[in-house]
Amino acid sequence: MLTESKTTALLTAEAMRGAESQAIADGISAWEMMQQAGEAVAESVLRLFEISPVCVMCGPGNNGGDGYVAASFLRQAGWEVQVGTLVPPEQLTGNARRAYENWNGLTIPLSELVIDSDTVYIDALFGTGLNRPLDGEAADTMQRLAAARARVVAVDILSGVNADSGRFSNVLPNAAATITFGAKKPGHLLLPGAGLAGFVASVDIGIMPYVNAVAEPLGLQENRVENWFSSMRWPAVTDHKYSRGALVVLGGAESMTGASRLAATAALRAGAGAVTVACSSQTLPLYASTLMAVMTRVISDSGALQDLFEETKQTALLLGPGLGVQENTRSRVAMALATAKPTVLDADALTAFADDPQALFSEVRGEVILTPHAGELQRLFAKTPLDLSQPKWQVAREAARMSRCVVVYKGFDTVIAAPDGRVAINNNGTPVLATAGSGDVLAGIIGSLCAQGMPAFEAACAGVSMHGEAGQRSSVGMIADDLPSLLPGILNDLLQM
Repeated sequence: MLTESKTTALLTAEAMRGAESQAIADGISAWEMMQQAGEAVAESVLRLFEISPVCVMCGPGNNGGDGYVAASFLRQAGWEVQVGTLVPPEQLTGNARRAYENWNGLTIPLSELVIDSDTVYIDALFGTGLNRPLDGEAADTMQRLAAARARVVAVDILSGVNADSGRFSNVLPNAAATITFGAKKPGHLLLPGAGLAGFVASVDIGIMPYVNAVAEPLGLQENRVENWFSSMRWPAVTDHKYSRGALVVLGGAESMTGASRLAATAALRAGAGAVTVACSSQTLPLYASTLMAVMTRVISDSGALQDLFEETKQTALLLGPGLGVQENTRSRVAMALATAKPTVLDADALTAFADDPQALFSEVRGEVILTPHAGELQRLFAKTPLDLSQPKWQVAREAARMSRCVVVYKGFDTVIAAPDGRVAINNNGTPVLATAGSGDVLAGIIGSLCAQGMPAFEAACAGVSMHGEAGQRSSVGMIADDLPSLLPGILNDLLQM
């Protein structure tokens, strides 16, 4: 019977192989693991689809063995099943050969497979065991499935997608579902592979203690509520506005006040008790006339700004949205960092240091969160040894280590990394959020959570998740202005957990 894996950990392909090897060394049967994996795939197909013809495409290794087991279970359930083989079955060895020998149904070479819209195709060709592009008949078959928009269920991961990075080189079909084992893999959540994975279910094949053992030192997790919920701060009867957290948002030039207004509004909606926009006398009318609950403070010189940053009642700082890359941008960032208060740096506060990132990193005091999108990250780390060719989660982890900051590497597949090596990959991205100002709202949410006392990594994870949920509750045509008003409902749902 299918048992869902409850872990929030993510495992690389190597780590998963290590968990399986340890389990086998301790006497757990590899054959039993294959039986459980194949049965889980079969049960998932039974749940997902009305009774249909099924073709299980089996490769040369254990992924193919899982496929033969699934084929046997589906046939026993009364479904019409055939197996398409990538290699002659007599070439199989070990448990894959045993699984084939237990299969008594129709077997045809993959090259003879006829693709149609009525059949459910189970991809058990390679799974996580492949770290190179598909070739030959496997590549041709996957291309034909893609062209036909066939219904595909992937075993462990869609063959051809790198389990650690989500990258692929071949034309591949969109899977309706992916059934993976023990724990999800980064490639299930990272683009472009995430766009092909469909619904991803992680199932327990009887080795969870070994999965958990290898997951702990890896420090890689799916960004799920249970990982940060206990760090949330909720209003108490003894609270006043400043005890609930106070955030300072540094305003921008007259032509760019929209970004900081979005961030400030989002910060209040995310639960901060007080938000103050530091602005010039020229921009004050724009802020004061459009922000009803947000306070404003006219800053006439650097001394006045420093005084505001250092006020005891101000618990966190946000710089960057609409700030502009000006002569004083870097000095203002340095002034904020010198307070050692939790600080979120976004957009122009990062770009201002593109020619000298160490000038930023050397000023880091206390908890600092950087929120770059891909272009900003590339600019900021261009003069460092950061290897951008690595999987996105590894890039974010190394960027966090170098900068000594929490890094929120934004995108549909946002990755949050801490300097201590912890990494979370977000799971609720939506293209609806690809709109101007969306990132400013995210910065405001994260700044708010920091102001309320959440640790930086947890605040970043929670902010990204809440931002994604707001996107999920929206639709095409949503603009960034719509997002803050969705946050109270999201917070209320969290509070009911």
